[in-house]
Amino acid sequence: MSQAIPTTPPAALARTTNPVPPVTWGERGSKSLKLLALAVGLVVPAAAWAGGPPGIAPAETAPAAATAADVATLTLLMVRQLRPNRLPPLSLLDLPPKDEGLAGARLAIDDNNTTGRFLKQNFALELIESEDPAELIAEVKKRVEGGLGFIVTDLDAKATLDLADALKGLDAVVFNASAPDENIREEDCRANLKHTAPSRAMLSDALAQYLAWKRWGNWVLVSGTAPQDKAFADALRRSAQRFGMKIVEEREFKYDPGSRRSDGGFEQIQQQIPTFTQKLPEHDVLVVADEGELFGEYFPYRTWDAKPVVGTAGLFATSWHPAIELWGGTQFQNRFERLANRTMRPLDYNTWVAVRSIGEAATRKQSVDRKTLIEFMLSPDFEIAAFKGRRLTYRAWNGQLRQPLFLATGKLHVTVSPQPGFLHQFSELDTLGIDRPETKCRAYQK
Repeated sequence: MSQAIPTTPPAALARTTNPVPPVTWGERGSKSLKLLALAVGLVVPAAAWAGGPPGIAPAETAPAAATAADVATLTLLMVRQLRPNRLPPLSLLDLPPKDEGLAGARLAIDDNNTTGRFLKQNFALELIESEDPAELIAEVKKRVEGGLGFIVTDLDAKATLDLADALKGLDAVVFNASAPDENIREEDCRANLKHTAPSRAMLSDALAQYLAWKRWGNWVLVSGTAPQDKAFADALRRSAQRFGMKIVEEREFKYDPGSRRSDGGFEQIQQQIPTFTQKLPEHDVLVVADEGELFGEYFPYRTWDAKPVVGTAGLFATSWHPAIELWGGTQFQNRFERLANRTMRPLDYNTWVAVRSIGEAATRKQSVDRKTLIEFMLSPDFEIAAFKGRRLTYRAWNGQLRQPLFLATGKLHVTVSPQPGFLHQFSELDTLGIDRPETKCRAYQK
């Protein structure tokens, strides 16, 4: 059982450690349901008042009301790296909300407590955030040494790796919910690090499978100059080779943010993009690698040739989309919107899966002991329902969450990968990303 976690932050970590209260279904809704049941003469079991999401099974028999002393509390930590100097996306519609990621974790805490109350378990969430990764790592290590064992992160790849190294040898596990970098899953992997964020290889494979299914085999690749753009371009090259696609030409788009929102800016772009895409060889699609969302959205409808745009703009791969209604997604989206007063973003989904993984393990093992839960999540018996039509598991060779990925536009999802016909001897989900025979990760080998 985790110990009480001190909540007084150091001076450098302003506004970092206020506990995030769980959001419950509410007494009003519970009383209304009870009155309705009595009015029509129904006998409703106590578990039904929980109102939890599909796939979360309540205890078969609800125990008697427990006192506070009987309830085992498990405190989880959300760690956010503030990035005030990041350039905003091109569209004002894409400005990230202040609680991006945090809201998903809050919803998962609510879901965990829906089931946990019947098992005398209580889940709590605390937040620390700072612009300085070193301050975050020092604070997290102090919390872990004080008894905390589960950390969900919104950090860049280097800070994620540094945190995992700082916690080496301690009974703690880090869930990476944001960094897509391949190296922290492969040659630089760590045994105490799991990943609910899809890797770049998973995202590019999901896209390439659909393009292969459509028989759009000739690509033109346009990438930005930022390191993350080059990394995604590398993933796209790997996917093209893996699925028999051909990159007929590559071009680098050198982007100067300048006064992009000034009057007349669209007129310059309307001339610049057709000129940039002139004299390309025959191709089926134009593939854009622009992770920072700084120029990619300029390409649809502006290219010299009338070709679809895919990659990070136009049609893109993602772990979640606010228009998803499949597999219970509608009620999931509605619950999130009631909590956060906005739609769910991919980072929210990634943090939700991380926190729900911990809650699922606690439910199955009927324990909040961190050693017990960490061991169970590493076992082949662990799985989680996550509104994607199948049970999700973590890969035993690098800690990556197996999951279907959506291909979507700004308004709607188009399809779901893995695509039909892409088979695998163990799991079709392993056709997305680095498979066991390809892995360079050695930390998970026993």
